[in-house]
Amino acid sequence: MSTMSAPGKRRAPIRPARVLLHVFLAGTALAWLAPLLWAVFSALRPYSETSAKGYVSWPDTLSLDNFTHAFQQSDMLHYFGNTLVIAVPAVLLTLFLSSCVAFYVSRFDFRLNLALLLVFTAGNLLPQQVIITPLYRLYLLTDLPGITASGKLYDSALGLVLIHVAFQSGFCAFVLSNYMRSLPHELTEAALVDGASVWRLYWQITLPLCKPAMAALATLLSIWIYNDFFWALVLISTGENMPITSALNNLSGQYFTDPNLVAAGSLLTAIPTLVVYFALQRQFVSGLTLGSNKG
Repeated sequence: MSTMSAPGKRRAPIRPARVLLHVFLAGTALAWLAPLLWAVFSALRPYSETSAKGYVSWPDTLSLDNFTHAFQQSDMLHYFGNTLVIAVPAVLLTLFLSSCVAFYVSRFDFRLNLALLLVFTAGNLLPQQVIITPLYRLYLLTDLPGITASGKLYDSALGLVLIHVAFQSGFCAFVLSNYMRSLPHELTEAALVDGASVWRLYWQITLPLCKPAMAALATLLSIWIYNDFFWALVLISTGENMPITSALNNLSGQYFTDPNLVAAGSLLTAIPTLVVYFALQRQFVSGLTLGSNKG
């Protein structure tokens, strides 16, 4: 008795709408990457060549000289250290304080828990430029003798850490509170029955379950704080105390600026953010939709 073999799977016909979609996505990706690719192309060429032949020309020389000069001329290693001193404490403090707020408003029921969360979140809706004048005067009037090199909150790494914590805590508290609300309340009830304190309930039970959310927020905070330029420009006056985003100013001369050198310096400053992103890529992508299906 003969048997008939099952017909092979047929490919679905290619629809014009799908072709247009792929063309659109490819064009959008190319348009997004074009400035980065152009910066790499410019950074690899000497300025003498681009000034003679123009930027839209076939290169005769490609080298890493601009990257070496940019790193040495801007004293980039020193500014990387300044940024590290600011970013690491700011990220850790923001995550700790916002997780405390999120734990309180999500795991305990009281009348003002929603209002308290709204107060923290409302801080993200306030434009930074609105408070710059009173904040600048407050920093000048706050004396910290023996704590900061300047003796004031102004022109210090501590001042930048505090302002980053203040502005980023609202978003983190909102996201973490949504995530914590999705955790089973039976865990909290069982721990309370066993005599666990509130601190133990937060530190040993709830916080370990929030590692995915904390990792995603740590990635986002690291990138945001690292790329900050506005607060450093306003609240820091001494050039040596500025973070890496201000190091590019050292590549600009009084009468002439080499754009190829600046492009190389900009690419060098972007390396740490790329390292953080690729190291925590999975958590970063999950963080984009972290609060969309929780609650």
